[in-house]
Amino acid sequence: MSNEVINVQQLCKSYEGRLVVDHVDLSVAQGKIYGFLGPNGSGKTTTIRMICGLLTPDSGDGHCLGYDIQSQAASIKREVGYMTQHFSLYKDLSIYENLDFVARLYRLNQRKQRIRKAIERLGISRRRQRQLAGNLSGGWRQRLALTAAILHEPKLLLLDEPTAGVDPKARRDFWDEINRLSAQGITTLVSTHYMDEAERCHELAYIAYGKLLVRGKKEDVINHAAIETWEVSGNHLSDLAEALRANPNINQISVFGQRLHVSGKIGSNLDRVLESYQHQSGQAWQKITPSLEDVFIHLMQEREDNFSA
Repeated sequence: MSNEVINVQQLCKSYEGRLVVDHVDLSVAQGKIYGFLGPNGSGKTTTIRMICGLLTPDSGDGHCLGYDIQSQAASIKREVGYMTQHFSLYKDLSIYENLDFVARLYRLNQRKQRIRKAIERLGISRRRQRQLAGNLSGGWRQRLALTAAILHEPKLLLLDEPTAGVDPKARRDFWDEINRLSAQGITTLVSTHYMDEAERCHELAYIAYGKLLVRGKKEDVINHAAIETWEVSGNHLSDLAEALRANPNINQISVFGQRLHVSGKIGSNLDRVLESYQHQSGQAWQKITPSLEDVFIHLMQEREDNFSA
């Protein structure tokens, strides 16, 4: 029996004649943390909403949690926890009242006991559970939203850029919780712009202009891009970057603080092209494995070039 929690093929969705999801295939195994990456407007949210039954695809088919995404959307919704990009709970209700609303919505039995355990897991005092959700900090809103999303003990979590706008510690705490849930067998599909979060995922998929460009483990994604990268550290990096950008044989230059990443397609003779730059005093050059950020910038630029051609 297949352990795939999500398995969809050729999903398409158009708005006002514009194709925003273009024949997307996606499969996610049970217990995996699957990263869904892509620029704003690439079709991530629309794809997630089709998977969980909130949107009906124009074409394509597949299953989520064993249910047909076209004909059994109501069954999918009952077993999925969905956390939207923007805080979607009621700001004028307290922490307790929001959780009670969600529990009633799902018609949960032992409602008070479930809420009490959820509040204990949140780590807040009895007094603070009466605090209005609208008065919480970004990190606490995020924790409350995740707690609400898992209150009904879903088998699948769909998280749409859940850590946007929160501080690094809140993001780390959030990911610790996602890993804990994964160890319990809960599957997570999470969209994110943060490359350090992408590194935490078991598998990745990258979408741009509605088209799924690559998917697989981190190593598979890097190999698929077929780029090579040099890292430069030292003095006068801004001058070097300006000179490199003027060279038509160099595909990509990215600044990382006191380091510079210079990338090109494998087979483009990048090593030979860079030889004349590598004797600058006070600079150190090292060939490295491309980072995920190098890869995704390359994929986005490549797709933009193809899209505008």
